[in-house]
Amino acid sequence: MRVLVLVKATQESEAGQFDPAWTQEMMAAMGRFNDALREAGVLIMAEGLAASDQGKRIVFDGASREILDGPFMPSEELVAGFWLWEVKDMDEAVDWGRRCPNPMPVSSVIEIRPIHEHR
Repeated sequence: MRVLVLVKATQESEAGQFDPAWTQEMMAAMGRFNDALREAGVLIMAEGLAASDQGKRIVFDGASREILDGPFMPSEELVAGFWLWEVKDMDEAVDWGRRCPNPMPVSSVIEIRPIHEHR
């Protein structure tokens, strides 16, 4: 099964307020984690996202479309990055998620969502 693993944003990630020493340490730890995912054949894709102030939203209401410029709030509802994993089941995805280094210097959340398989 494929799952999308969402790294939820924080106020700090949206503001780009990270200590450079922490950033370097976290990137090294995340690199090791991604290597382990890759070696296990789990990792399909992994990317970080720019802060929402660089994004747009399209709001649909019937036939009308409204374009909104970022930043968007609240930060905790936004996504800072993602992985796409191929796992045998949700239990395996959770096991990998538990091994993930904390992606933020503060309390943070990752969310694991199954992808609908249309076959």
